[in-house]
Amino acid sequence: MKIYKKNKAVFALSVMILLLTASCSTDWLDIKPKGRFTEEDLPTGSLEEQVFAAYSGLRSEGTSGLQYVALHNVRSDDAQVGSSPGDAASAGPIYDEFNYSLDHWLVNGYWSGHFGLINLSNNILSAADSLDNLTDGTLANIGEAKFLRAWAYFNLVRTFGEVPIIDFRITDQASANRPKSTIPQIYELIDTDLKDAVAYLPETWAGFPGRVTRGTALALQTKTFIARQRYQEALNSAQAVINSGVYDLSVPYDMIFREQSENSKESIFEIQALYDGVNNFGVTYASRQGVRGSGEWDLGWGWNIPTARLINAFEPGDPRLEATVLFSGQTNAPYGETLPNNLPRPYWNKKVYTNPDLRDQYGSRMGQWFNVRIIRYADIVLLAAEAANEIGGDANIDLALDYLEQVRARARGNNSNILPEVTTRNQEELRQAIRHERQVELGMENERFYDLIRWGIDVETMHAAGHTNYQLRNRFYPLPQAEIDRSNGVLIQNPDY
Repeated sequence: MKIYKKNKAVFALSVMILLLTASCSTDWLDIKPKGRFTEEDLPTGSLEEQVFAAYSGLRSEGTSGLQYVALHNVRSDDAQVGSSPGDAASAGPIYDEFNYSLDHWLVNGYWSGHFGLINLSNNILSAADSLDNLTDGTLANIGEAKFLRAWAYFNLVRTFGEVPIIDFRITDQASANRPKSTIPQIYELIDTDLKDAVAYLPETWAGFPGRVTRGTALALQTKTFIARQRYQEALNSAQAVINSGVYDLSVPYDMIFREQSENSKESIFEIQALYDGVNNFGVTYASRQGVRGSGEWDLGWGWNIPTARLINAFEPGDPRLEATVLFSGQTNAPYGETLPNNLPRPYWNKKVYTNPDLRDQYGSRMGQWFNVRIIRYADIVLLAAEAANEIGGDANIDLALDYLEQVRARARGNNSNILPEVTTRNQEELRQAIRHERQVELGMENERFYDLIRWGIDVETMHAAGHTNYQLRNRFYPLPQAEIDRSNGVLIQNPDY
């Protein structure tokens, strides 16, 4: 535990140094001098510091807080707004019932948080353009920047559809006022960025947990390919992750979301948080979803709660249910805490449930120290199973069954009486088995809504869940009206809004 916290502190300290220097400067608005430089002409660690600034952009509310959760998970059939009656009354019609607002603070923050991360990434790439004789370290920095930009644009294109491409360093506000690009154009940028990230990033970083790696880039590449039904390419990328030997399913499922398992072999992309009561480089992810109660049970705002539909999706005896849902009025593992039975909601997201000893140690109940798991290894294994099944053929069906069984075996543990092995070789039956496995393995992890869309079953699923307002247009959220107004007509609203 001490080694783990020390490593996180090294990472956060670098971020802190950069933030202190960046806060006293507006040089991001300066026009880059013309001419070429070698890396030695710049202060030592110049690109490295900008990279740490970009990582700090991951800790914004828009990229890892309530805005992220609202758009990625609350909109699914497995979750709802929750929180207080007042919050539910104002936000529920938007995110639960799909009466999207053209001007809501959550969406506005999501937009600005992601474009803020893109801007930080562009600053790195602009600085790199001034260098000759690039070292491996600088190439790795370029790979980090390109990954972060690709991740931000992947989120934006799935959430809004067409958005502006800003792939340059902003020198004035007018230069950032660009019209929307098409979805294929956005994916072209994502593909190019990830191809370079895969080429430039190392397999691991010694002493720097949380820095993106070649496996991180390959995992995101897998997700972008499968979002477009490019199954062979998705399988190739996923297998590159699997065959790297860097990741595995050795962490027991009920340990994945505990603090001592942060940056484990399960984690491919994890946003780092550091909060110890003195240093505060935390994230709001846990506090926005923590149990909403009083006194010792005031753990957060209580947003993003699981529904009975998700609970009923688990097979009998599946231990992943206990690791996914925190039940009011019951004593819950692993800490033996009994939740009051008079809390405003019967269920809570257990994947943000913090260790009570750390709450006491850090003098906070809000979980600012809790890392955000963005891409897990099991996600990529299941995407490999899905891609192999969609390609078809006996060899690929064998692969799909093997990958699916790996995930179920980890969940099953030593109990052979639950979660029987899937053996069907029928493509449609196996397709449904893989989809079911993603629902329960990744429950409350911000994947379900976009899974439904890429499977083309979002309308029927939402209607079956009682969300009869949902229409095809709701796949994409309308652009924030404030951004359209600010553009003076350059940005055009999404169709049907």
